[in-house]
Amino acid sequence: MNTRSSPRGPRLSAWWLGIFMGTAIAGASPAPLVADPPHACEWCEGWNKPRAPFHVYGNTWYVGTDGLGSILITSPKGHILIDGGLTQSAPLIAANIRAAGFKLEDVKLILNSHTHYDHAGGIAALQRVSKAPVAASPASKRALERGGAMEDDPQFDYGTEANAFPPVKNVRAVADGETLRVGDLAITAHFTPGHTPGGTTWSWRSCEQKHCLDIVYADSLNSVSAPGFRFSGDATHPSRVQGFEHSMAIIEALPCDILLAPHPVMIDLDAKLARWKENPAVNPLIDAGACKAYAAGGRERLAQRVSEETAPK
Repeated sequence: MNTRSSPRGPRLSAWWLGIFMGTAIAGASPAPLVADPPHACEWCEGWNKPRAPFHVYGNTWYVGTDGLGSILITSPKGHILIDGGLTQSAPLIAANIRAAGFKLEDVKLILNSHTHYDHAGGIAALQRVSKAPVAASPASKRALERGGAMEDDPQFDYGTEANAFPPVKNVRAVADGETLRVGDLAITAHFTPGHTPGGTTWSWRSCEQKHCLDIVYADSLNSVSAPGFRFSGDATHPSRVQGFEHSMAIIEALPCDILLAPHPVMIDLDAKLARWKENPAVNPLIDAGACKAYAAGGRERLAQRVSEETAPK
C-alpha cells in the first residue's frame, strides 16, 4: 500500500485541525438529516433496498444499501465515509451508521469513488449533518461542485436531468497517491479514471489486535456509456483504452487482502455473506486474489466493448 504523505503535510495537518475545531465549536446537536429529492432511474429502487450494516474487518464497516456501497472507517478521533449512494440512500446510510454504533456527526471526512448520481447523490445531505469536508480528485471535485457529470464523462450524453445530483460544497482536491489522515486513520487516493474521468480507488490498512490487512475500495471498472460514446475514440475525443487499462493495472497491483466496490454485485457480496453466515469463523471477504480478479473482469469487459465499437458495420 502506498502510504507516502502529501508533500503539503504540515499545511494539511493545519487544515484538518481547523476542520476539527470548527466541528467542535458547532456544538453537539446537529440538525436532523433531510434527504434531497429522490433520483428516478430504472435501477434506483433495487439499488436502494436496505441492507443491514456489517463489520468488514477491524475498524471498517459496510453501511451502504443492497446495491450501492458505502464504507465507514472508524476511530475514536473521527470517522471516514466513502460514497453516499443515491439522494434517497442518505437516510439509509445515516441509519446504518447509527445501527453499527457510531454517529454521523463524528464523520470528519467524506470521500467518493466516482461522480455519478448513484454514488455521489447522498453526499450533500450527509455533509450537511456531519459538517465534514469532502476530498476528491480534481476532475471529481469539478463534477461534485457542479452536481452532475462533466462533458468528458462517458455518460454525459444521458443528459443533465439523468446525471444530476445535489452540488457538494467544501470539496478539496487531492493528488494522486496522496494520503489523507483523520486522527490515526490514513487512507490513500489512487486515481483510476475510465468509468469517469475522475474515478478514484481508495486503500487503507485495518487491524484486529496485531493482525493488519490491506483493504481496497476499488472504483468501477465498467466500460459503460451513453449511446454513441466510443472508448476507442472518435473525432470528438482520443481513445480512452490505454488510460482505462492503466487504471486496471493500478488496482491489480495494489496490496489487497479485502476488496470492496461501489456496486456490491461486482464483488459477489451476497454469495460471500451467505458463506460467512454458514461458517462465521472464516471471513470470505479476505481474498488476496480479489483485486487481480476484479481488474481481469474489467479488462475483459473493455476488450469486448472495443471489439463491438470497432467491428465492421
